[in-house]
Amino acid sequence: MQTDELILTEAFCNYYKIDYSFIADLQRVGLIEITSVERATYIPESELQKLEQLVRLHYDLDINLEGIDAIAHLLEKVKHLQNEVIGLKNRLKLYEDF
Repeated sequence: MQTDELILTEAFCNYYKIDYSFIADLQRVGLIEITSVERATYIPESELQKLEQLVRLHYDLDINLEGIDAIAHLLEKVKHLQNEVIGLKNRLKLYEDF
């Protein structure tokens, strides 16, 4: 497996000065995805933005794992609702143009 689009978990932890157990906990509750290649663990680039957001919630705002899980769920729901509103506006615009 190629690691071009993967970030070494250890490098991420060193850069942000966080403990690996936090990332393992996020994976355990299903908030992020970690890939293992041989004996190293990697974070897919697609997960990077979400992981950085979760790190800020925990370390900057001192929110526990359960709170982060609730916030992540609500943010996902808001994103879904925003997409639904955009779709409905586009459909409404079709009828208004007639």
